[in-house]
Amino acid sequence: MASLYPELHPGATGHATLTVGEEHTAPHVGSGVIRVLATPVLVNLMEAAALACAESALPPGQQSLGIALNIRHIAATPVGMQVRAQAKLEAVEGRTLTFSLVAHDESELIGDGTHQRVVVNIGRFDERLAKKVASVNARLNPA
Repeated sequence: MASLYPELHPGATGHATLTVGEEHTAPHVGSGVIRVLATPVLVNLMEAAALACAESALPPGQQSLGIALNIRHIAATPVGMQVRAQAKLEAVEGRTLTFSLVAHDESELIGDGTHQRVVVNIGRFDERLAKKVASVNARLNPA
């Protein structure tokens, strides 16, 4: 069966980089007290690498959304050090994209894991969200 997204193929990669600043530290984002790269920021960087791989290869009107993430944050990175995340597309199954993830700072591997994204039609997705909002508004504000 042919892929729904011929521009996306296993082995494709995306990258994202970040120089750790105070705004990226655990105390700043509320995930700890030590001034090192916060895990939520690492998660965001890894997801950005997957986006860099997927988004440019999708047809107009299509977007990918994260649906699953499993990472390990295995080493601390101090302020001032650069971090590079890489996402490698491992599989395309229907609308689901599966990535392997790695992140390194200037010294070592600091994280790894897997990530899945699903491709959606932006117009249909926006319609579903509008219906959800309308339903909640109707329930909270009955006429």
